[in-house]
Amino acid sequence: MKQEELQAIASQLKHPTGEKGIEMGNMMNETNINMTRHSIQNLHIESGNTILELGHGNAGHVAFIFDQAENIKYYGLEMSELMFQEARQINRNFVSQKQAFFSLYNGTEIPFEDNLFNKVFTVNTIYFWQEPEKLLSEIYRVLQPKGILCITFAEESFMKQLPFTQFEFELYSTEKAEKLIEKSPFKIINKETLTEKVKSKTGELVDRAFTTLVLEK
Repeated sequence: MKQEELQAIASQLKHPTGEKGIEMGNMMNETNINMTRHSIQNLHIESGNTILELGHGNAGHVAFIFDQAENIKYYGLEMSELMFQEARQINRNFVSQKQAFFSLYNGTEIPFEDNLFNKVFTVNTIYFWQEPEKLLSEIYRVLQPKGILCITFAEESFMKQLPFTQFEFELYSTEKAEKLIEKSPFKIINKETLTEKVKSKTGELVDRAFTTLVLEK
C-alpha cells in the first residue's frame, strides 16, 4: 500500500468521514466488539448507574450496556460528526426513550458537570489523545468519588505490526499507559491483558493482545 493510502486509513480510524467512514465504523464495531465487551464488563455496571463513553464509533454495542442492569443512563461523546449521527440512528430507540444521549466534543474537554458519572470507559481511543494528562483530569472531574474508569487498548507490540499506525497513532504498552496514569490522581485497581484471534486486513487470523486498565477515583 502507498503511504497516502495508509495515511487515509489512519485518518479514518481517528475521525471517520464520508462513505468510507460508515464502512470504517461498521468494521471497527465488529473487530473491537470483544474489547468493548471486556471493558464494559470490567465496569461492573449496577442499577441506577450513569455511564459515559469516550469515542463510541457507531455505538453498535450500546444495547449490550443496557443488558447489564436496569434503570441506567448512557452518555456518548464522539469527535466524528458522522459517527455521532450513525450512533443516534442505530440507537434511536434508546435516544427516544431518553436512556442514551450522544454529543460531539473536541477530544479533550468533557462538556459535563463535576461528579456526574458512576462509570466511564473508552476503547481504542488512547492512541489519539491529543492532551492525555488533561483528558484524564477531565475524566476524574466528571466521575463521582469511587467512580470507575476502564481504558481498553491493543498492545503496542501488536499495533506496531500494522503499517498505518505510523501515522496519527501514539502507541501504548501497558507499562507506558501505567506511567501516564501515575501522573493523574487515579488509582489502578485492576489490569488484565488478553489475547484474541482477529482477522487481519488480508483475511488471515492473527493474535491481538489487548489490555484493560481499571482505575478508581
